[in-house]
Amino acid sequence: MTSTASPIRVLIVDDSALARRAIADALALDPAIEVVGVAADPYAAREKILALEPDVITLDIEMPLMDGLTFLKILQEHHPIPVVIVSGMTPAGSELALAALAAGAIDVIKKPDGSGSLGEVAWRLATQVKAAARARLRPAGAPTDTLVAAAAPSVPRDPTGRRVLLLGASTGGVEALRFLLPRLPDGLPPIVIVQHIPATFSSIMASHLNLLAPFEVREAVDGLALRPGLCVIAPGDFHVALAPQGNGYRLRVMRSPAVNHCRPSVDVLFRSGAEHAGKHAVGVLLTGMGSDGARGLQLMRAAGARTLAESQESCVVFGMPQAAIRLDAVDEVVPLPRMPAAIINALVGRGTS
Repeated sequence: MTSTASPIRVLIVDDSALARRAIADALALDPAIEVVGVAADPYAAREKILALEPDVITLDIEMPLMDGLTFLKILQEHHPIPVVIVSGMTPAGSELALAALAAGAIDVIKKPDGSGSLGEVAWRLATQVKAAARARLRPAGAPTDTLVAAAAPSVPRDPTGRRVLLLGASTGGVEALRFLLPRLPDGLPPIVIVQHIPATFSSIMASHLNLLAPFEVREAVDGLALRPGLCVIAPGDFHVALAPQGNGYRLRVMRSPAVNHCRPSVDVLFRSGAEHAGKHAVGVLLTGMGSDGARGLQLMRAAGARTLAESQESCVVFGMPQAAIRLDAVDEVVPLPRMPAAIINALVGRGTS
């Protein structure tokens, strides 16, 4: 006798009736998800949470009476439930969304606005809700405030100019990067990051990380020459890839079709690393839903790169690292607190010939 898993029960919290309907209609297309209720403000949401016991909440960040960030903090303290922020991505909303991730939200997604097909919007919303339902809830402020990094060794100067560090992440990745980047030293080979993130949010994320890290962090632009001490982040809705330039690399920023339903895609970056950097590269796959990056990491390892993946014990969602591990694409599986030291050890051991 086979059993069918119960659908994921979702409560939608948004002050816009149109947005509530759009989100509900999109989620209704997935039989694994059931919208059990809607609320126009956090006060109504509080009552419905107690009555309906949802598995996941989608939460607008800019609302009257009480903003989503304040409500999220109260919720995480008194009644922890996985929360996906669904935001209009105004500059103010993006700032609040970033703060919401630090306060314990699982991920951020752009509010449906009619600019994309219902099928694509529905897939993205459903994917985020499923990721939230599977996510490992963490205390507000973690990992930045609660994890302790292992001591990282120093990195000697790269005489070849060809070393490069490539990182990919999705669900839970923004907070993982907030932990990781400040614990890497200045003077590293260039770093290129693909974080699954809505358009307009990546520039604000890069600005915040730039304040935390000991090296420059900026949003990627097409044709940018990579150099030691520079970390670039893929713009939302654009792929990034390495291209050779002299002994080093420049960036290609492209709005070509989505890969694995993702743009930016980790696989696009990692495939370019396998092709152009080979043994001089280090590839790192952090927390995330799905399998994007797994095949690219496999190609990097086959080309001689050193490959690392975040372990299940620290991942918010273990999907992407697990997919890479199953492909035998990973040299070392490392919890996030040990990742700074593991990255530096990998850089020291590669790209010296």
